[in-house]
Order: sequence, then structure tokens, then C-alpha cells
Amino acid sequence: MNNALFKLLRRGLQRSGWVLLVLFSWCVSAVALAQEPVRIGVLATYSGPYADYGRQFDAGMQVFLQQHDNLLAGREVAFFTRDVGGANPSQARRYAQELIARDKIDVLVGLDFSPNAAAIGPLVNQAQVPTLIMNAASSGLTSASPYLFRYSFTIQQVSAPMAHWMAEQGIDSAMTVVADYASGYDAEQSFTRTFEHQGGRIVDSLRVPLDAMDFSSYLRRIAEAQPQAVFFFFPSGQMPTAFLKAWQARGMDEAGIRLFATGEATDDTYLPQIGADARGLMTSHHYSVVHPSDLNQRFVADYQSVYGDEVRPSYFAVAAYDALSALNQAIEQIDNAIASKNAERANTQSAQAEKISGPALQQALLGMEFESPRGPIRIDEQTRDIVQTVYIREVRQEDGQWVNVECCGAYAEVADPGDAPFEP
Repeated sequence: MNNALFKLLRRGLQRSGWVLLVLFSWCVSAVALAQEPVRIGVLATYSGPYADYGRQFDAGMQVFLQQHDNLLAGREVAFFTRDVGGANPSQARRYAQELIARDKIDVLVGLDFSPNAAAIGPLVNQAQVPTLIMNAASSGLTSASPYLFRYSFTIQQVSAPMAHWMAEQGIDSAMTVVADYASGYDAEQSFTRTFEHQGGRIVDSLRVPLDAMDFSSYLRRIAEAQPQAVFFFFPSGQMPTAFLKAWQARGMDEAGIRLFATGEATDDTYLPQIGADARGLMTSHHYSVVHPSDLNQRFVADYQSVYGDEVRPSYFAVAAYDALSALNQAIEQIDNAIASKNAERANTQSAQAEKISGPALQQALLGMEFESPRGPIRIDEQTRDIVQTVYIREVRQEDGQWVNVECCGAYAEVADPGDAPFEP
């Protein structure tokens, strides 16, 4: 390089050096900000009879990350997982405190049991940590804190539409059989409220302990009462599997009593094991593995590419997938706002200071709506609860597989009905 050219370049750099320095520093800080991992705490069940719940959560999140180069809004993700071991509010509270104080999580997810979600409300509220519920389904949970959001469903949300649909089919007398805990009470009360509002009559209401596997006494009472139909709710897993087997063994269908349930009874994970015992069962729920959409087909294919063709995603996995989808959109929105602000200010200080905060993330999640593998979903801006389609399905065998076919109706834009009868 000749002397004249070198001097010219040096004078140019001296004049514009501060611009280059600002631009370089801003780019470095922006890259550093973008590369900072999203720290996600997971509270779920990984041991005991409900261990599949946690595995499904993990699987759903993994599918989303696999589809996005293992990044969330361009950032790496660090998971901090705790096994709550079932419905254990004190353990959930202790682990939540640990994740917030020690692991410095940005967001909390999981929460398969409602008592666990209720127990951590005050903690996440005080710490301003957005918390995304992936299953806990008791009504009113999100009212405990403006930082609680639900991406699953509520028991009332799927029970009341079944009562409405049954009444429309001309069924005017029914019994309810539910598990004896909070979600069971939600199912019983919401079904009863809507069924009676539609002109139906509840013959009797039975509550069954959560550890029950012998249903003979309950089936005897049903047979003696002779209702037109029975509506039941048990958490997915062993209870509905045993109940459906007992129902068939006693020949209740032959006695002319029709059986209906929420989708927990025929959870896609357990349905292959239940098999013909569930043939023809009508259920109401928000997701089926054979939901006919391109997005769901891709979700199922990607899920099975990782976990094998014999393993199905359940509604637990879909809620986890959707929770990460919501986080991805919210963080992108925040990052874009920060980048825009920094570009206007051309100030490295602001780039370093403005990281994703709990309040910013909370605001970005409010009112969000998008297409899920289950169909369209929306997070209500006031309640932070999910609004979605509830489908009426029938258990059928298709291509050698037992599946929930969305055959017989769909209720769009269903919110939790609360204390009111459901009106579509």
C-alpha cells in the first residue's frame, strides 16, 4: 500500500472511527444478547404411575426445538428439570423456589397436577416469572397470578360441550361418575349444570377414589338406576383403562346404557392398550393424534421420527409444543423491539441493559393466538386462559389402529364456562 493511500485511509478512519466503534459495539452486544440462553424450569411428574406426563412434556418441547434448530427465537435453551412425583403441592412449591432463587430461570413450565399449579402462584407472582401451565386443568388456576398462563385446557371446558351434545342427541337422563378430587368435581358440576340447563335430568352422581381399580360396586349402582347414559371423568392412565374393561365385562352396553366421557378416557398414549374395550366410545376433547390438519401431520411425523412409529403424542405433548411456540413468538417480539430501540439510540449501554424481563414476557404472551396441531388457539387477554375448539370424537379402528376420530361435531372458540351453563 503506498503512503498517500495509507494516509487517506487513516484520515477517513479517524473521522468515522466513532461510528464504526458504535456499530461494532452494538453488533457485539446484540449478538451476545441473542446468544444468551433462555433458562426454562420444568416442574413435572417423571416417576410413579403418572411418569408418562413428564415424558410427554419433554417430547413435545423436543419436537418444537428440533423443528427450530434447537433454538428458541434464535437463542439456546437451558432446561432445569424437577420431578414433583405427582400431586405434591409442598414439593412443587419447594422446587419452584429453588428454580427461581438458585437457577435463575426466566420462565417456568410443566405443572401436570392442579394442586401443584395452585401452590406456586404466590411465588411466581412475587418473582415475576411467567409460568406456562401445560396440563393442570382445574378452573380458576390462572387467577392466582397475572404471571400464570394456561396452554392445555380446563376440565369444565371439555365436559360442558359433551353435556350440550348429549342433550342434542335426545338423551334426557344421565349419571355422572368422576374421580374424587378437584378436577373430578369440575367435570361433575360443569356437566350437570349444562345438562340440566338443556332439560336433562341427573339420576345420581358417583365419586370414586383416585386409587380405585375395582369398579364393581359402582357398576352395580348404575345398573340398578338404569339411566339412559353415563358420563365419566378419570385422569388419563390406569383408572379409565380399568373402568372401560369392567364396563365391557359386565355387559353394560347390552343393558342399553350408553357411555360418554372426556378425552382423558381415551388418551392417545393409552388407547392402543385399551383397544376394543373403548370401541364406539364418544368423548369430548381438544386434541386427537388423527386431527386432520397439515400442521398436526407434521407434528406427529416429527414426533415419531424421534420416538418411534409405535409411540404417539398425547395432549400433554401438544400443550408443551404450543407453550414453546408461544415463548418463541413472545421472545422474538421482545428482541425485535429491543433491536429497534437500540438502532434508534445507537447506544451500547441500552443493548447491554435491556434483557428479557418477566414483565416484558408476560405482556408479550397476553392475547396471543396461533394455529396449533390441535387447531386454532388463543390466550384470553384478561384471564390468561386458553380458548380453543372442543371436538366430539368416536373411538374407531382405522388402518389397524384404535384412534379418536373427530366425527360428530366441533364447538369453536370454547372458553372455560365458569359457573354458567355452556352455550355455544
